Amino acid sequence: MSHLAGARLALHWLTTFPIHQDGTDARTRGLAITWAPVVGVLLGGVVATLLYLLSLAGLPPLMSGLLAVGATALLTRGMHLDGLADTADGLGCYGPSERALAVMKDGGVGAFATVALVITIGVQAVALGALGGTARWPAVVYALVAGRAAFSWCCRRGVPPARPEGFGALVAGTQHPAVPAAWLAALVCAGPLVVPGRPWLGPLAALLAAGAVALLTRHLVRRFGGVTGDVFGANAEVATTVVLVVCAAV
Repeated sequence: MSHLAGARLALHWLTTFPIHQDGTDARTRGLAITWAPVVGVLLGGVVATLLYLLSLAGLPPLMSGLLAVGATALLTRGMHLDGLADTADGLGCYGPSERALAVMKDGGVGAFATVALVITIGVQAVALGALGGTARWPAVVYALVAGRAAFSWCCRRGVPPARPEGFGALVAGTQHPAVPAAWLAALVCAGPLVVPGRPWLGPLAALLAAGAVALLTRHLVRRFGGVTGDVFGANAEVATTVVLVVCAAV
């Protein structure tokens, strides 16, 4: 029952699906992060279907890709893009971690946030446009699963929250190191099925995304003193983008 409650909470947190969830305890919050990649399966299925329908309608690939990015933002309340933007502004400011965290909490969109959003949305749109309507559509689902799997790495034991309050404080340290390792292993094992005719691309994408998340998380923890909800969103977007780029590269 607790695992089901965790999955429901993951849907409640990470999507706009009409899933009601009452107050939760620490175990349920931890299980929500554990099961977050399953949310990526659902979101990826919706986005891949949308891309297929747009390709049938004859829309240009880039236009389809941009609409798919917009749909993903709507389905997730734009949380991860917002986290990416805030994290970029936090990294771009001078001063101690307290100043960086204050900039991130302010909610404004500065130059660093703007550049990060333009590049990320543009790259994802081009990649999604290239993958949609082709036999490589499973890569869309794969990328969104990888993005949500990044949460468990950020929330592994030993990684502190940057603030005593906020989303980071709710879930930081809740994941045994075996959880992100298990999700990475699952992605690598499923990878050969993602891009027909090029079975190495999926596993390569997962490993590169994992490396990017590990390096980024390490830097952000050093810079901010721990993790925040914005850090989770930034890592989700980085992992998703890496997978999309690799799978669309050939």
